[in-house]
Amino acid sequence: MSIHKKHTTLIATSTIIYLVLTTIIAILPAFEAEKTPPLAGIVEPTVEVSNGRELYMEEGCGTCHTQFVRDLPVDRAYGRGSLPGDYALEDPPMLGTQRTGPDLSNVGKRQPSQIWNLIHLYNPRAVVPSSVMPGYPWLFEIKESAGENDVVVPVPAAFKPAGSIVIAKQEALDTVSYLQSLKQVEVSK
Repeated sequence: MSIHKKHTTLIATSTIIYLVLTTIIAILPAFEAEKTPPLAGIVEPTVEVSNGRELYMEEGCGTCHTQFVRDLPVDRAYGRGSLPGDYALEDPPMLGTQRTGPDLSNVGKRQPSQIWNLIHLYNPRAVVPSSVMPGYPWLFEIKESAGENDVVVPVPAAFKPAGSIVIAKQEALDTVSYLQSLKQVEVSK
């Protein structure tokens, strides 16, 4: 009997091979990855950072930004090569799919300014003229004057309505808290 002539045997064999390979290539490594302890120096995220991470995912930021530095010379500008322990406290890990924008896995060290990040979030071209990133103005309020607890974002006049000020909503502050929390810890080699 030839296996290629009996369709049920061919389909059953193919299914078994598929399930075995899936288990070996994807499922078992995933269980092993869950056992990876966080690197020394990685801390539990605050409520603000967690909220900012949720918004980062909702807005699809991972579509254009990776959080995975390859251990290649071309990636050294973004930090050291990523390690499994970098993602031990993340569920799901935010690796990203492409680099339309820069890798963000170490952006908290590369760009630690809250003000710069808020301006960039409001209108990226206000700080990086060639940026293709969309702005997120709905994370901000436009007012004539600031309230007592308002965080005023010093957006250049050319990028905001005349005679107004830009105020960061809590969502913008949380998103920037998340971005600023993205710092690779030092590891000994």
